[in-house]
Amino acid sequence: MITLEHINLVVTDIEKTLLFYQAAFPHWHVRGGGEGKWYGKPRNWVHFGDDYQYIAFNDDGVGENRDLTGHQVGLAHFAFVTNDLKGMIERLALAGFTVDKQGAAEPFRDNVYYIDPNGYEIEFVQYYSDLPDQRNSYE
Repeated sequence: MITLEHINLVVTDIEKTLLFYQAAFPHWHVRGGGEGKWYGKPRNWVHFGDDYQYIAFNDDGVGENRDLTGHQVGLAHFAFVTNDLKGMIERLALAGFTVDKQGAAEPFRDNVYYIDPNGYEIEFVQYYSDLPDQRNSYE
Protein backbone atom coordinates (compact mmCIF):
# COMPACT_ATOMS: atom_id res chain seq x y z
CA MET A 1 0.00 0.00 0.00
CA ILE A 2 1.18 3.53 -0.74
CA THR A 3 -0.12 6.56 1.18
CA LEU A 4 0.68 10.25 0.99
CA GLU A 5 2.90 11.15 3.95
CA HIS A 6 3.31 14.89 3.48
CA ILE A 7 3.16 17.85 1.20
CA ASN A 8 5.65 20.70 1.35
CA LEU A 9 4.31 24.21 0.80
CA VAL A 10 6.26 27.43 0.42
CA VAL A 11 4.41 30.20 2.28
CA THR A 12 5.01 33.80 3.30
CA ASP A 13 4.00 33.66 6.98
CA ILE A 14 3.96 30.44 8.99
CA GLU A 15 1.91 31.79 11.92
CA LYS A 16 -0.83 33.13 9.64
CA THR A 17 -0.79 29.84 7.73
CA LEU A 18 -1.09 27.82 10.94
CA LEU A 19 -4.26 29.72 11.92
CA PHE A 20 -6.04 28.22 8.92
CA TYR A 21 -4.70 24.69 9.22
CA GLN A 22 -5.07 24.49 13.02
CA ALA A 23 -8.76 25.39 12.62
CA ALA A 24 -9.18 22.74 9.93
CA PHE A 25 -7.20 20.06 11.80
CA PRO A 26 -7.61 20.59 15.57
CA HIS A 27 -6.09 17.16 16.30
CA TRP A 28 -2.83 18.04 14.46
CA HIS A 29 0.09 19.83 16.07
CA VAL A 30 3.48 21.26 15.17
CA ARG A 31 5.66 18.14 15.10
CA GLY A 32 8.91 20.03 14.72
CA GLY A 33 10.55 22.93 13.03
CA GLY A 34 13.70 24.90 12.63
CA GLU A 35 15.74 27.26 10.54
CA GLY A 36 17.87 26.66 7.52
CA LYS A 37 18.81 27.87 4.09
CA TRP A 38 17.36 26.87 0.76
CA TYR A 39 19.66 27.69 -2.13
CA GLY A 40 21.27 30.46 -0.11
CA LYS A 41 18.09 32.04 1.25
CA PRO A 42 17.29 31.74 4.98
CA ARG A 43 13.96 30.22 5.92
CA ASN A 44 12.01 28.88 8.85
CA TRP A 45 10.10 25.65 8.56
CA VAL A 46 7.56 23.60 10.55
CA HIS A 47 5.99 20.19 10.13
CA PHE A 48 2.31 20.36 11.09
CA GLY A 49 0.39 17.09 11.38
CA ASP A 50 -0.11 13.92 13.36
CA ASP A 51 2.11 10.87 13.81
CA TYR A 52 1.52 9.69 10.23
CA GLN A 53 0.85 12.66 7.93
CA TYR A 54 1.86 16.30 7.89
CA ILE A 55 2.18 19.47 5.89
CA ALA A 56 5.59 21.14 5.78
CA PHE A 57 5.51 24.95 5.71
CA ASN A 58 8.56 26.96 4.66
CA ASP A 59 8.41 30.75 5.01
CA ASP A 60 10.76 31.82 2.22
CA GLY A 61 7.99 32.48 -0.32
CA VAL A 62 7.99 35.60 -2.46
CA GLY A 63 5.40 36.84 -4.93
CA GLU A 64 1.88 35.61 -5.52
CA ASN A 65 0.59 32.08 -5.94
CA ARG A 66 -0.65 31.07 -9.40
CA ASP A 67 -3.93 32.50 -10.67
CA LEU A 68 -6.44 29.78 -9.79
CA THR A 69 -8.76 30.93 -12.58
CA GLY A 70 -5.95 30.74 -15.14
CA HIS A 71 -4.18 27.95 -16.93
CA GLN A 72 -0.64 28.24 -15.60
CA VAL A 73 1.19 25.07 -14.73
CA GLY A 74 1.20 24.46 -10.99
CA LEU A 75 -0.87 23.14 -8.14
CA ALA A 76 -4.61 23.49 -8.76
CA HIS A 77 -5.75 22.25 -5.33
CA PHE A 78 -5.42 19.41 -2.86
CA ALA A 79 -8.19 17.75 -0.87
CA PHE A 80 -8.85 16.20 2.51
CA VAL A 81 -11.69 13.87 3.52
CA THR A 82 -13.59 14.71 6.70
CA ASN A 83 -16.43 12.94 8.49
CA ASP A 84 -17.85 16.30 9.69
CA LEU A 85 -17.86 18.91 6.94
CA LYS A 86 -20.31 21.13 8.81
CA GLY A 87 -18.04 21.15 11.87
CA MET A 88 -15.02 21.94 9.69
CA ILE A 89 -16.85 24.90 8.12
CA GLU A 90 -17.86 26.16 11.58
CA ARG A 91 -14.30 25.91 12.96
CA LEU A 92 -12.86 27.72 9.97
CA ALA A 93 -15.55 30.43 10.23
CA LEU A 94 -14.68 30.98 13.90
CA ALA A 95 -11.06 31.46 12.82
CA GLY A 96 -12.15 34.05 10.23
CA PHE A 97 -12.12 31.94 7.04
CA THR A 98 -15.05 31.61 4.66
CA VAL A 99 -15.88 29.05 2.00
CA ASP A 100 -14.59 30.23 -1.38
CA LYS A 101 -16.92 28.01 -3.42
CA GLN A 102 -19.25 25.06 -3.05
CA GLY A 103 -18.58 21.78 -4.77
CA ALA A 104 -20.93 20.24 -7.32
CA ALA A 105 -24.20 18.81 -6.00
CA GLU A 106 -23.75 15.05 -5.62
CA PRO A 107 -25.98 12.59 -3.74
CA PHE A 108 -23.14 10.75 -1.97
CA ARG A 109 -20.76 13.58 -1.10
CA ASP A 110 -20.54 17.24 -0.17
CA ASN A 111 -17.47 19.35 -0.71
CA VAL A 112 -16.28 22.92 -0.31
CA TYR A 113 -13.21 24.85 -1.34
CA TYR A 114 -11.18 27.38 0.65
CA ILE A 115 -8.28 29.61 -0.28
CA ASP A 116 -5.65 29.46 2.45
CA PRO A 117 -3.63 32.56 3.48
CA ASN A 118 -1.05 31.84 0.77
CA GLY A 119 -3.44 31.42 -2.14
CA TYR A 120 -3.55 27.61 -2.15
CA GLU A 121 -6.96 26.12 -2.88
CA ILE A 122 -7.94 23.41 -0.38
CA GLU A 123 -10.92 21.10 -0.86
CA PHE A 124 -12.70 19.39 2.01
CA VAL A 125 -15.06 16.54 1.17
CA GLN A 126 -17.46 14.41 3.19
CA TYR A 127 -18.68 11.12 1.72
CA TYR A 128 -22.05 9.59 2.58
CA SER A 129 -21.32 6.13 1.22
CA ASP A 130 -18.54 3.59 1.51
CA LEU A 131 -19.38 2.11 -1.88
CA PRO A 132 -16.79 3.17 -4.49
CA ASP A 133 -19.38 3.33 -7.29
CA GLN A 134 -21.35 5.88 -5.28
CA ARG A 135 -18.43 7.83 -3.82
CA ASN A 136 -16.72 8.13 -7.21
CA SER A 137 -19.76 8.90 -9.36
CA TYR A 138 -18.94 11.36 -12.17
CA GLU A 139 -22.37 11.93 -13.67
